[in-house]
Amino acid sequence: MIPEKEGEVAVRLLEDVRVLDLGSFITAPLAAMLLAEFGADVIKVERPGGDPFRAFGKGTYSPQFQAHNRHKRSVVLDTGTPEGLAAFDQLAEGADVLVINTRPGAAERAGMGWERLRGINPRLIWCGITGFGPDGPAALRPAFDNVGQAVSGWMSRHRSGDDPRVAGPAVSDAATGLYAALGILAALHERGRTGRGHRIDLSMLEATIALGTEPLGQYLATGKPVPIYQRAAMSQAYTLTCADGHRIGLHLSSPDKFWRALCTAIDRPAWVEKYPQRIDRVAAYEEIAARLNEVFRARPRAEWVAVLERHDIPFAAENRLEDLEADPQVVHLGLFGEVVHPTRGPMRMPRRPVSVDGSREMEARPPPELGEHTAEVLRRAGIGEDVIATVLAARRAPPD
Repeated sequence: MIPEKEGEVAVRLLEDVRVLDLGSFITAPLAAMLLAEFGADVIKVERPGGDPFRAFGKGTYSPQFQAHNRHKRSVVLDTGTPEGLAAFDQLAEGADVLVINTRPGAAERAGMGWERLRGINPRLIWCGITGFGPDGPAALRPAFDNVGQAVSGWMSRHRSGDDPRVAGPAVSDAATGLYAALGILAALHERGRTGRGHRIDLSMLEATIALGTEPLGQYLATGKPVPIYQRAAMSQAYTLTCADGHRIGLHLSSPDKFWRALCTAIDRPAWVEKYPQRIDRVAAYEEIAARLNEVFRARPRAEWVAVLERHDIPFAAENRLEDLEADPQVVHLGLFGEVVHPTRGPMRMPRRPVSVDGSREMEARPPPELGEHTAEVLRRAGIGEDVIATVLAARRAPPD
């Protein structure tokens, strides 16, 4: 368990919810992990060989796997064998949620599709994640994060030039996992009234389009795509480099008071008259950005931080990943915690970003080793020792 902050009381909103995570890579595992952070019991059901994300580093415990599989238990089942499929069916019978990310038809061929499993458990919330949707001309194409970013229009809003490299974290994967968790929670809420399970389908295409609300909304309203820096111009957002190479993010938004305060802070009072209205500043965004960058390069960041704080301007010093745990506000909020892995020792991880009744406290687990909890989970499901022994002995290689 991540130690709670003084005065926190555990609130596990999903402690009576059992989730089967049949996912690989990011989308479905992330959705399941989000449910685990609110107390759900998440069982990661893996084929022999495990989630392919495990092998992104050496061995079967890559940092990429760890990032999306905290707080879970791992069970290895070869569902291509009668014993493995029977054990899976028994787990499904006692589950509330199943989440899987495959191409359309793959879950059905493996015996894990909605129609079959609803016959086993009519209360099951079945969530299937695909790249392009369950049907349609592109449905059977393979998809990963950059494919989702490209097809959704997201990529076109966040790059310029012809550099073939892709920067930044996975966006389409993350958006899809978040929307999947939201859909699951809505279905669970409705099931509380009716007792009826539901099938949920979503895709990276749909989720990433939904995430781009502002540029898409502007296009639908005007019929014209706005330039990629237009949002920043409209909201008066800047990223400025200081004398020591460190950066500061400014976001002045629409209130004129922040623009006037900035002009005072940087000793440029004439700019108030030169760019008096927000629409003037929007039109002159490129010019103002260049001038501000020139001003900020004259002093180190620490000095600018003191000045901007004194004038109550919306800003933040740009943190690198290695700066986060020392940031005073991050420390105050207790956003990182530690769990102890039984063989790997202490592990640092971010805490749940949502407080409930003032608490982030939760029953935290380190990411599971491959098959670490197979016997434990199967015994709790009432599966006999002879079947468990057969399941544990199965070592058939998973299909490609």
